[in-house]
Amino acid sequence: MALKLISSEELLKTPVFWVTMDHAKDPDGFEIRRAIVQHHGSAVMMPVDEKGKVLLVRQYRLPARRYLWELPAGRLDEGETPLQAAKRELIEETGYRAKKWTKLVKFYPSPGFVAEAMTIFIAQDLKEGAAQPMDDERIEPGWFTLKQMAAMMETGEIQDAKTIIGYSLWKLRKKASR
Repeated sequence: MALKLISSEELLKTPVFWVTMDHAKDPDGFEIRRAIVQHHGSAVMMPVDEKGKVLLVRQYRLPARRYLWELPAGRLDEGETPLQAAKRELIEETGYRAKKWTKLVKFYPSPGFVAEAMTIFIAQDLKEGAAQPMDDERIEPGWFTLKQMAAMMETGEIQDAKTIIGYSLWKLRKKASR
Protein backbone atom coordinates (compact mmCIF):
# COMPACT_ATOMS: atom_id res chain seq x y z
CA MET A 1 0.00 0.00 0.00
CA ALA A 2 1.58 3.25 -1.12
CA LEU A 3 1.64 6.41 0.89
CA LYS A 4 0.31 9.59 -0.66
CA LEU A 5 2.29 12.80 -0.32
CA ILE A 6 0.03 15.31 1.44
CA SER A 7 2.43 18.26 1.59
CA SER A 8 6.03 19.25 0.92
CA GLU A 9 7.39 22.53 2.28
CA GLU A 10 10.81 23.81 1.19
CA LEU A 11 12.91 24.70 4.24
CA LEU A 12 16.30 25.40 2.63
CA LYS A 13 17.70 25.69 -0.90
CA THR A 14 21.37 25.53 -1.90
CA PRO A 15 23.01 25.15 -5.34
CA VAL A 16 23.55 21.41 -4.71
CA PHE A 17 20.48 20.27 -2.72
CA TRP A 18 17.34 21.48 -1.01
CA VAL A 19 15.57 20.39 2.18
CA THR A 20 11.83 19.83 2.43
CA MET A 21 9.49 18.90 5.27
CA ASP A 22 7.28 16.21 3.76
CA HIS A 23 4.05 14.76 5.08
CA ALA A 24 2.65 11.49 3.69
CA LYS A 25 -0.34 9.34 4.64
CA ASP A 26 -1.68 5.92 3.61
CA PRO A 27 -5.37 4.97 3.26
CA ASP A 28 -5.36 3.37 6.73
CA GLY A 29 -4.35 6.67 8.33
CA PHE A 30 -0.65 5.87 8.94
CA GLU A 31 1.33 9.13 8.64
CA ILE A 32 4.98 10.06 8.23
CA ARG A 33 6.55 13.51 8.57
CA ARG A 34 10.22 13.84 7.64
CA ALA A 35 12.77 16.47 6.75
CA ILE A 36 14.27 15.22 3.50
CA VAL A 37 17.44 16.29 1.71
CA GLN A 38 16.36 16.48 -1.94
CA HIS A 39 18.92 15.94 -4.71
CA HIS A 40 18.75 15.39 -8.50
CA GLY A 41 20.95 12.30 -8.16
CA SER A 42 24.54 11.37 -8.93
CA ALA A 43 26.43 9.45 -11.57
CA VAL A 44 29.38 7.33 -10.48
CA MET A 45 32.03 6.13 -12.90
CA MET A 46 34.19 3.05 -12.46
CA PRO A 47 36.86 3.47 -15.16
CA VAL A 48 38.49 0.09 -15.83
CA ASP A 49 41.50 -0.22 -18.15
CA GLU A 50 42.40 -3.15 -20.40
CA LYS A 51 44.44 -4.75 -17.56
CA GLY A 52 41.51 -4.60 -15.12
CA LYS A 53 42.86 -1.70 -13.07
CA VAL A 54 40.36 0.80 -11.67
CA LEU A 55 40.87 4.57 -11.73
CA LEU A 56 40.13 6.18 -8.36
CA VAL A 57 40.39 9.82 -7.38
CA ARG A 58 41.62 11.23 -4.09
CA GLN A 59 40.08 14.44 -2.87
CA TYR A 60 39.33 16.21 0.37
CA ARG A 61 35.79 15.62 1.56
CA LEU A 62 34.76 18.32 4.00
CA PRO A 63 31.94 16.33 5.69
CA ALA A 64 34.39 13.44 6.35
CA ARG A 65 37.14 15.92 7.38
CA ARG A 66 39.70 13.92 5.41
CA TYR A 67 41.02 12.94 2.01
CA LEU A 68 39.25 9.92 0.53
CA TRP A 69 40.07 7.59 -2.35
CA GLU A 70 36.87 7.00 -4.29
CA LEU A 71 35.31 6.36 -7.66
CA PRO A 72 34.85 9.59 -9.61
CA ALA A 73 31.29 10.92 -9.34
CA GLY A 74 29.19 14.00 -9.76
CA ARG A 75 25.67 15.27 -9.52
CA LEU A 76 23.16 15.22 -12.33
CA ASP A 77 22.30 18.60 -13.74
CA GLU A 78 18.57 19.24 -14.00
CA GLY A 79 17.17 17.29 -16.98
CA GLU A 80 20.35 15.23 -17.42
CA THR A 81 20.27 11.42 -17.46
CA PRO A 82 22.69 9.48 -15.25
CA LEU A 83 24.64 8.30 -18.32
CA GLN A 84 24.94 11.84 -19.71
CA ALA A 85 26.22 13.03 -16.33
CA ALA A 86 28.66 10.09 -16.10
CA LYS A 87 30.20 10.93 -19.48
CA ARG A 88 30.51 14.62 -18.56
CA GLU A 89 31.86 13.99 -15.06
CA LEU A 90 34.44 11.43 -16.23
CA ILE A 91 35.97 14.08 -18.51
CA GLU A 92 35.75 16.83 -15.85
CA GLU A 93 37.33 14.81 -13.04
CA THR A 94 39.80 12.60 -14.90
CA GLY A 95 40.09 13.76 -18.52
CA TYR A 96 39.25 10.24 -19.73
CA ARG A 97 36.58 9.40 -22.26
CA ALA A 98 35.09 5.91 -22.56
CA LYS A 99 33.69 4.16 -25.62
CA LYS A 100 31.93 1.42 -23.64
CA TRP A 101 29.48 2.15 -20.81
CA THR A 102 27.70 -0.49 -18.72
CA LYS A 103 25.24 0.28 -15.94
CA LEU A 104 26.30 -1.60 -12.80
CA VAL A 105 23.66 -0.55 -10.24
CA LYS A 106 21.35 2.23 -9.04
CA PHE A 107 20.99 2.67 -5.28
CA TYR A 108 20.02 5.09 -2.52
CA PRO A 109 23.00 5.65 -0.20
CA SER A 110 20.95 6.92 2.75
CA PRO A 111 17.20 6.62 2.05
CA GLY A 112 16.18 7.47 5.61
CA PHE A 113 16.56 11.20 4.98
CA VAL A 114 18.28 11.74 1.61
CA ALA A 115 16.42 11.44 -1.73
CA GLU A 116 19.62 11.11 -3.78
CA ALA A 117 19.86 8.09 -6.09
CA MET A 118 23.33 7.10 -7.31
CA THR A 119 23.95 5.14 -10.51
CA ILE A 120 27.30 3.39 -11.02
CA PHE A 121 28.57 2.81 -14.55
CA ILE A 122 31.55 0.76 -15.67
CA ALA A 123 33.54 2.86 -18.18
CA GLN A 124 35.82 0.91 -20.53
CA ASP A 125 37.80 1.35 -23.71
CA LEU A 126 39.29 4.53 -22.30
CA LYS A 127 41.04 7.38 -24.04
CA GLU A 128 43.19 9.76 -21.99
CA GLY A 129 42.68 13.53 -22.07
CA ALA A 130 42.99 16.63 -19.91
CA ALA A 131 40.87 16.85 -16.75
CA GLN A 132 38.61 19.87 -16.28
CA PRO A 133 37.90 19.99 -12.52
CA MET A 134 35.62 22.61 -10.99
CA ASP A 135 37.18 25.51 -9.09
CA ASP A 136 36.51 23.87 -5.71
CA GLU A 137 37.99 20.48 -6.69
CA ARG A 138 41.57 19.33 -6.22
CA ILE A 139 41.65 15.80 -7.60
CA GLU A 140 44.53 13.31 -7.56
CA PRO A 141 43.97 10.25 -9.80
CA GLY A 142 45.42 6.79 -9.23
CA TRP A 143 45.11 3.36 -10.84
CA PHE A 144 44.55 0.33 -8.58
CA THR A 145 44.04 -3.41 -8.96
CA LEU A 146 41.07 -5.05 -7.22
CA LYS A 147 43.56 -6.64 -4.81
CA GLN A 148 45.01 -3.21 -3.95
CA MET A 149 41.48 -1.81 -3.48
CA ALA A 150 40.62 -4.67 -1.11
CA ALA A 151 43.73 -3.92 0.94
CA MET A 152 42.83 -0.20 1.00
CA MET A 153 39.38 -1.06 2.35
CA GLU A 154 40.97 -3.22 5.05
CA THR A 155 43.27 -0.38 6.16
CA GLY A 156 40.55 2.29 5.95
CA GLU A 157 42.11 4.13 2.99
CA ILE A 158 38.85 3.50 1.14
CA GLN A 159 35.79 4.34 3.25
CA ASP A 160 33.48 5.68 0.55
CA ALA A 161 30.25 3.66 0.18
CA LYS A 162 29.81 4.08 -3.58
CA THR A 163 33.37 2.84 -4.11
CA ILE A 164 32.86 -0.18 -1.85
CA ILE A 165 29.59 -1.01 -3.63
CA GLY A 166 31.16 -0.60 -7.08
CA TYR A 167 34.17 -2.73 -6.12
CA SER A 168 32.00 -5.47 -4.62
CA LEU A 169 29.61 -5.75 -7.56
CA TRP A 170 32.41 -5.56 -10.15
CA LYS A 171 34.30 -8.32 -8.31
CA LEU A 172 31.14 -10.47 -8.16
CA ARG A 173 30.54 -9.99 -11.90
CA LYS A 174 34.13 -10.93 -12.72
CA LYS A 175 33.86 -14.03 -10.51
CA ALA A 176 30.51 -15.05 -12.06
CA SER A 177 31.88 -14.70 -15.61
CA ARG A 178 34.71 -17.18 -14.99
